[in-house]
Amino acid sequence: MKQIHLAAQLPSVQNTVVWSDPRSGSQIAFDSFARLARAAERGRFDFFFLSEGLRLREHKGQLHDLDVAGRPESLTVLSALSAVTTHIGLAATVNSTFNEPYEVARRLATLDHLSGGRAAWNVVTSHDAFTGENFRRGGFLDEADRYTRAAEFLQASRVLWDSWRPGDFRADAASGAFIEAGAGAFEHRGRHFDISGRFSTPPGPQGHPVIIQAGDSAEGREFAASDADVVFSRHGNPADGRAFYRDVKRRLAAYGRAPEDLKIIPSVGYVLGDTAAEAAEHAAEIARAQVGPQTALMLLEAAWGRDLSGYDPDGPLPDVDPLPDGVTEGHSQFRKGRGDTVRRWRAIAEAGGLSIRGLVTEVTARPTFVGTPRQVAESMNEFVQTDAADGFIFAPHLVPDGLDDLVDRVIPLLQEMGVHRTEYTGTTLRHHLGLGPPRGRAVAHDGAARRAGKETS
Repeated sequence: MKQIHLAAQLPSVQNTVVWSDPRSGSQIAFDSFARLARAAERGRFDFFFLSEGLRLREHKGQLHDLDVAGRPESLTVLSALSAVTTHIGLAATVNSTFNEPYEVARRLATLDHLSGGRAAWNVVTSHDAFTGENFRRGGFLDEADRYTRAAEFLQASRVLWDSWRPGDFRADAASGAFIEAGAGAFEHRGRHFDISGRFSTPPGPQGHPVIIQAGDSAEGREFAASDADVVFSRHGNPADGRAFYRDVKRRLAAYGRAPEDLKIIPSVGYVLGDTAAEAAEHAAEIARAQVGPQTALMLLEAAWGRDLSGYDPDGPLPDVDPLPDGVTEGHSQFRKGRGDTVRRWRAIAEAGGLSIRGLVTEVTARPTFVGTPRQVAESMNEFVQTDAADGFIFAPHLVPDGLDDLVDRVIPLLQEMGVHRTEYTGTTLRHHLGLGPPRGRAVAHDGAARRAGKETS
């Protein structure tokens, strides 16, 4: 049977985490991140993933009442986590619209060194001028250019990582040569980046960090097939998952890649109970906590693109049509196809007799495994064995102990089934995921580089 790949995600600016729950701890203290990462490592997860929000979400100039905010910068946190974990991969979202290749490539190579080969990069883009106001370039980038810039950003980063060759680190006291003369020399000429010089940081043990991509559009799927190692999927429904899985995997051959070269891992949640009924009741409580009245109206207005503040969140959907321009900033979920979205939501609400809040809770909830530990384990396994996914990224609703039940009650059952590792058998994230070296190169990190790094630390 296929092995199930598992990861844990701590979302950034979002309402997934219920910060008001009495069991919820600090969203900023390092101990919260360390406890989550250690729990995932105890469960022999592949990687621990920090997403990133570059601007707080606003609605009519007001911050979202249920959003978690104030999270520290991801790569800094992961660098610290590398010192208190030993095997689990460390993945960060880093934006390709508002960063530069040299800086990002250097920081990721550094994380790969510090962690002994456990770094990963979730490559994302930004489309909106609202986020761009935080940066000197503002909202200059047309949406059509997001993926072309991201693809070239990644290409330039690979040039930087490949600028150090095996053996460039000599540290030869007899000859007085510390590095080879050509070490780090690079040049990239493209539409978005025209850079050349010397890259100051040799690649880490993996050569290139693991590349994660999350786009679901046709452009995003093609970008994933050409360059990603992991797809951060949104498809938690088995039928939708299988369709997405087939579509993305079939694209790989055009790039000389095999199906196993890309892992498809949807983001999900979980709720456990001693009985199925108890778990369902608990899941409903969590959903209500994640979508309050204000959040329900805010998300409905994001879909409708108009002011709906006069409507009762516990009443029926509005009978007005959507407008093309939105009133919610920093929230891109409903910026396209509002008419189709509204028609689909009306049908769901009518079929289920749902209020505004009930509808928003249902259509925006993260796909969740709900049931007894045995039911959850069996559902996870069926999902993977039927090629709806290669594994799951779990986003708990509590920090810092939100993974404990999953690790203590479900993971042992998966291990008994023989579909999840009982021990790590390698030290790098590429090994955990069953990935080979980056395409077109051997891992450039060698013993001399490791010795030189120790001597200068």
